[in-house]
Parts: sequence; structure tokens; C-alpha cells
Amino acid sequence: MLYWLYKYTELNIFQYITVRAGFAFFIAFLLCLYLMPKFIQWAKNKGAAQPIYTLAPSTHQTKTNTPTMGGMIFLISSIVASVLSVKLDNLYVLGAILTLILFGLIGIKDDLAKIIKEQNESGMSAKAKIFFQIAAAFVIAAFLMFAVKLNTDFYVPFYKFPLFSIGVFALFFWVLVMVSASNAVNLTDGLDGLATVPSMFSILTLSAFVYISGHAGLSSYLLLPKISAVGEVAIIGSALVGALMGFLWYNCHPAEIFMGDSGSLSLGAFIGYMAIVSKNEILLILIGFVFVLETVSVILQVGSYRARKKRVFLMAPIHHHFEIKGWAENKIIVRFWIISLITNLIALITLKIR
Repeated sequence: MLYWLYKYTELNIFQYITVRAGFAFFIAFLLCLYLMPKFIQWAKNKGAAQPIYTLAPSTHQTKTNTPTMGGMIFLISSIVASVLSVKLDNLYVLGAILTLILFGLIGIKDDLAKIIKEQNESGMSAKAKIFFQIAAAFVIAAFLMFAVKLNTDFYVPFYKFPLFSIGVFALFFWVLVMVSASNAVNLTDGLDGLATVPSMFSILTLSAFVYISGHAGLSSYLLLPKISAVGEVAIIGSALVGALMGFLWYNCHPAEIFMGDSGSLSLGAFIGYMAIVSKNEILLILIGFVFVLETVSVILQVGSYRARKKRVFLMAPIHHHFEIKGWAENKIIVRFWIISLITNLIALITLKIR
């Protein structure tokens, strides 16, 4: 809507992505702040509470009856703000919104299953969840390849030229990136605000890369791949950061609501999508370092136990390890935020080192 104000009126200010990104941020932030307390009250009345994982540290039992599915509200807020601010005829925008919707629906289905069965472990089966994630990611990857016609060049940090073209195998690579990122954020979402702020940092960093790649002058100056029209996705990133900030108002420790899989799965998939369209799939390891750390800790724990019958950590994901060691929850959360901020600043520095 804001873009069409520029097209059909004298309000030229709305032609700029940065201006519309600012409006999207505040619309999503205010809408989330308005809707979240209403949803919290509704969820309490309906008993839509987060079942606590039975093997979680004992301190988590105090979180029983905390409402969940807050991710549904910040997704709605960000999508509404985006629709009001972006060019809706932009295919990259449609792909981004499709990513949020498809993975959000998978998360909602899993959250509802957990609430109905009243057990954290009894949502969708692992096989069913991964099947739906792969299917959703394949739809999005196919859309990027055949409708958007996104080039399949493979880039690495610190080098301005593509190493090679992946060709049709990009379909499977993009599916892997989105599904991996989706599950990594999901694993991280175990403490109040732990996944929220690193997601904001990651989206902000990727929004900068997306905006620059879509800008002919800046992409040429900074030696980034020029991807025409992709800059509009930065507006959706800004809207999501605004909605997440509104969500954090209620999700910070002690949390009044959890995001649930409806939020974490869609956040991770969107981060993966932004990495793909900006050609930063490999740099995503640094941008989402906290998520990678959490995922690797689970892989090491499971692999070590199966191979040696010994555990590497007291409990995985690694944030539970520090809980059992006696670290206060707030200390773990803030330290992980600091790590995420530092790794994202390093990722942004790579803009000038090519």
C-alpha cells in the first residue's frame, strides 16, 4: 500500500526501501504489542499452555502453564506490516511470505498436537515434521528456481566471484539450508528470549546483505552479487524484527508467553531463505553461529552416546548444559546474545573484505 502511494500520488518518499522498511518495523512492533496481551489472555482461558519437556532441568517446572504459540502473533503482525509496505508484485517478496506461512503452519500443527496431548514430546512425530519441512522447503526452492529464476552460483565469504554454478542441485542445497536453519532455531528456543534476540540479529544482518545486493551502486562498490529486485525482502526482514521486538516485551525472562514451533520453525526458515536469495548460504554459519552451536551440541551428544555410551555435555542442547552447571538462566541468555551480536558484526565486516 505504501509503495502505491508513491506510484499514484506525489509522496515520492515511499519509493525508498529504507523508508518503507522503517514503517514496516513500527507497524509490526505496535501491532504485536497490541495483539500479544489479548492472545496471552485467550490462551490462558483456553489452556493453550506449553507442556514442559520431562527431561528438562528442574527449574523449568516453574514455567508450567505458560501460554505458547506466540509465534503465530508475531508472524501475523509481520505479514500484515509487510503487505502494507512492500511491492506485492515482487516475486522475492512472495517467496518470503510463502516461507513464513508454510513453516508457520507446520509449527502451529505441532504446537496444537503438543497442547492437545499435554506432553512436549508428543507433538508431530520427528519423521512427520521433517517430511513437512522438506516438502515446504522444496516448494519454495522450486519457486525460486523456476518462477524467480534465481541464479545458482555458489559464493563463499571473502571472495567476490562465484566458485561455480550448482545448477539443478541448487534445489536440494536450498532445501537443506532452509530445513537446517529452521530446526537450528527450533533447538535454540529453550530459554526465555534465547532464540528471539539472535534471530533479530541474524535477520538484521541478512537484511543489510539483501538490501545491498538489490542496490546496483552499493552491490558494485562492495563487490556483492547484483540480484535485481531482491532488496524488497529487507522490508519483510524489518517487519519481522519489529514484531520480534514486540514479542520480546512479553517473552523476556520470566516469559509470559513462548513462541512455540509456530515461531521458531518459521523464523529459521526465513533466515535460511534470506541467506539463499542474498547468496550467503555459507556465511550463514557465522550469522547464525548460536543456532549452529546449539545444533552441533546435539549432534555431538547423540553421536557420542551412540558410539561410546558417553555424553559430551551434561545435557543437550548446550544451553541446558550450562543450566545444570548452575548458571542462572538470565546469564546464559545474555551471554548467548553477546556471542550472536559479535558473530553478526564479524559477518558484516566481511562486506569490506573481499
